[in-house]
Amino acid sequence: MQALLRSFPMGHNTVQLVCVISNRLNAEALQHARAANVPAFGLPLAGYASRGDQQAAMANVLRDAGVELVVLAGYDQILTSEILRPFEGRIVNIHPSLLPAFAGTLHAQAAALAHGVKVSGCTVHFVIEDIDQGPIIAQAAVPVLETDTEETLAQRILEQEHTLLPKVVEWIAEGRVRVEGRRVRIAEGAANASITQRIR
Repeated sequence: MQALLRSFPMGHNTVQLVCVISNRLNAEALQHARAANVPAFGLPLAGYASRGDQQAAMANVLRDAGVELVVLAGYDQILTSEILRPFEGRIVNIHPSLLPAFAGTLHAQAAALAHGVKVSGCTVHFVIEDIDQGPIIAQAAVPVLETDTEETLAQRILEQEHTLLPKVVEWIAEGRVRVEGRRVRIAEGAANASITQRIR
């Protein structure tokens, strides 16, 4: 999220960050957003009868802010239909592996080391109901070194995440991203299409 704030400061000509939401009241992301003059909201599960109710409230905040694209940047809850339906085709996530490898886990770096892979990385993909199974937009590869620990591999992957996620958000804002079945095509140059036209 900090990488997005750095990449798209107030007044950016393509991307405007209109709000940040966390399911944790004390998330540092909220403090960073407020410091950048971006409205920030903490909506913890404890304040709602169910996760569905919590995420329905989140969806209302997103709608009220005029959000066109939802970007999951360090968000650690599984999304429910209360957000998936109103923002279908307009949610992206970054996962610390080269999907489809090591999907559906918060410990993909450890899984990569345990499996002895020689290359890992990160993936930006559209979010669908099946966890980490949405169409892949872009990936960045990172070599796995003999000396790597989970922490060192995670740090090198994170560096790539900080570059890749803002780049993908800008491509989408420029109208360059088109989904054809499971394939995602990236056009050269700005296409000037609305997000709804592009990915619904």
